[in-house]
Amino acid sequence: MTTVQPNGGSMVRRILLGSQLRRLREGHGITREDAGYQIRASESKISRMELGRVSFKERDVADLLTLYGVHDGAEREALLGLVREANKPGWWHSYNDVLPGWFQTYVGLEEAATLIRTYEVQFIPGLLQSEEYARAVFGQTRPVLSNEELERRLSLRMRRQKLLTEGQSPRLWAVIDEAALRRPVGGHGVMRRQVQYLIDVAETSNVVIQVMPFRFGVHAGESGAFSILRFPEQDLADVVYLEQLTSALYLDKRDDVDSYVQVMERLCVDSLTPDQTIDLFRSILAES
Repeated sequence: MTTVQPNGGSMVRRILLGSQLRRLREGHGITREDAGYQIRASESKISRMELGRVSFKERDVADLLTLYGVHDGAEREALLGLVREANKPGWWHSYNDVLPGWFQTYVGLEEAATLIRTYEVQFIPGLLQSEEYARAVFGQTRPVLSNEELERRLSLRMRRQKLLTEGQSPRLWAVIDEAALRRPVGGHGVMRRQVQYLIDVAETSNVVIQVMPFRFGVHAGESGAFSILRFPEQDLADVVYLEQLTSALYLDKRDDVDSYVQVMERLCVDSLTPDQTIDLFRSILAES
């Protein structure tokens, strides 16, 4: 049985439960179709459950455990307890009015991660944005947001940033393309304060920031922005997050993840060191 860390989020518990149900089913040679019949559901529903993409009903999991030959009381209770934990709403559910379903998954994973590695090209990463900068970004959203929706999205972003300062904070390793620093989001004053904010945040022990400079030319991250999340649970693979305009991709297959890990490691080697990055930030402030 997998031990779930105290800071593990409900999303991680859901994925872990799904993976354990899949292993039990496959270990007994039972098809998804037969498993679905047991709980009066479709084969696709079983697939979504095993991927952690849907919530779980305790009765359904109990019926599946019986089908899979899990009769030991302690083992059943451990898995059913995981169901109850997985169904607990996270704080971000109160932002359902402005939080797309495909991004809820990311926020849940972000909350449970021990290491977040991210590469950004166009914008400062969300977890490192000053409030002013984030407001300017949301102000350019199309279609135009109402004042109420803009404030709600801003509140959500600021709430996410508490992840880095409260409780068992993850380690954040960010590589930012120099283009994001030179793009005048919100105007000259906003950018100056954003750069100073990066200097301040970089002083915290759990944040590392590097910049990929223009002068390097073509580099490993030319395919675009991405994030890699790692979790404390050994049974849970790293997840690569790729955001699109109206959806997102979550990759957890070993080959896919390894490819992005290699790109991130190359970016870290080729970018300015953290100390050189701070020097660049200060030179940008001195230029203005």
